[in-house]
Amino acid sequence: MIRDSVAGAVYWRERVVKDVSWIEKAQRLLSEPSKNPVYDPQFSFDLSKDILRLILRRYSQGDPVADLGQSFAQLLETWELSNRLADSVCAENNLKTCRNWTFDLADLNHYIWCFWLVGLALVLRIPDDQWRRLLSLVGEEGKDVLLDRVIASREPARVIGGVLLHPKPYARLLEAIDAPKELADGKLKAFVDAWYPELNRCGKQQPWWYHYGDPEKHPLEAGSYFGRWCIEAAAAVQAFSLDDSQCLGHPHYPGDLLRPEGPGTHSPPLQAKESRSWLGFLGIGRAK
Repeated sequence: MIRDSVAGAVYWRERVVKDVSWIEKAQRLLSEPSKNPVYDPQFSFDLSKDILRLILRRYSQGDPVADLGQSFAQLLETWELSNRLADSVCAENNLKTCRNWTFDLADLNHYIWCFWLVGLALVLRIPDDQWRRLLSLVGEEGKDVLLDRVIASREPARVIGGVLLHPKPYARLLEAIDAPKELADGKLKAFVDAWYPELNRCGKQQPWWYHYGDPEKHPLEAGSYFGRWCIEAAAAVQAFSLDDSQCLGHPHYPGDLLRPEGPGTHSPPLQAKESRSWLGFLGIGRAK
């Protein structure tokens, strides 16, 4: 069953096929002699973002949760390759950086990127060797109280930061984690409700994916939409055993990630509630 009904089955199926094809092509290009070595670090890192998009698109179209982790090692490898290429290219050309991505948790885009990967790593229970590689890539130990505490649920020796780098919207999630048990579920729901609206920013601090799927600003026809999933909430539920019952069915809450064996937590898309047989088009045999 489709989990994100903003787009239909055809969109998800076509985008996943195109993603897989592109990722295979991009990996071949990276294995061949480069025509523009200075751009290779950025190209490789962009590929790791494409792999994350593929994982989230597969979740959106209803793929089994147990299958989503299959691409995680590949994502880590492309990020690691990007770092190696960046070190080499910058040293050879005396450049400060050869990527347009800010590798600093103070940057909201990078913060979300790291949080999503940590969250997926927790809920998908990636192997220990991949977990250690991810933490090495994320770095920034002791920089952010929320992300550090989430990581510490699997890495107890993690140094916990003393500040929350992005209070809006993440102060709400921190409140849910620290709330008495009888209040935590309501505060978690408040965070999930506020998550997408409060990420609406001006300039570079706005998430690069924020308007994907917006009919006026970035319609589905552009092919960029991969869902709007609050992975951060699922990560906190996994890390701190929070009650997420009030969040189930929320259009931004990926509840199935925490229930890989089912039952599904997402409402059926509207287009699936009506028969697709020719009788349906005659007004006969409609779903009850």
